[in-house]
Amino acid sequence: MVEVTVIYRDKDIIGFEVKGHTGYAEQGSDIYCAGVSAVTGTAIVGLQVHLQKPPYYEVEEGWLKCRLPDNLNKEDFFKAQIILSTMEAGLRSLQEGYPDFIRVITGGVEDVQD
Repeated sequence: MVEVTVIYRDKDIIGFEVKGHTGYAEQGSDIYCAGVSAVTGTAIVGLQVHLQKPPYYEVEEGWLKCRLPDNLNKEDFFKAQIILSTMEAGLRSLQEGYPDFIRVITGGVEDVQD
């Protein structure tokens, strides 16, 4: 199962973490993993394109972590919230359709490891 933790500080999304594989098919052929990768990857690209400071992100096999940079100006922070909340909505839609393969969790900063 792929588990996505959307990281909040108070009511604002400040990042996300993706762990695991759905196990639906072999790596490289798994449509559910591809869906999660497309949604989260698009969010990272959107943040890179629309913010003055790019997000911090790391990718390893079966794992992705993304965080907003500190001290974003108000306009960029607002843009980031739109991008990240749209990502979360897309992931929750995938979870609704494929609950055996995708799980979306809302967490705080203290719930994930850096």
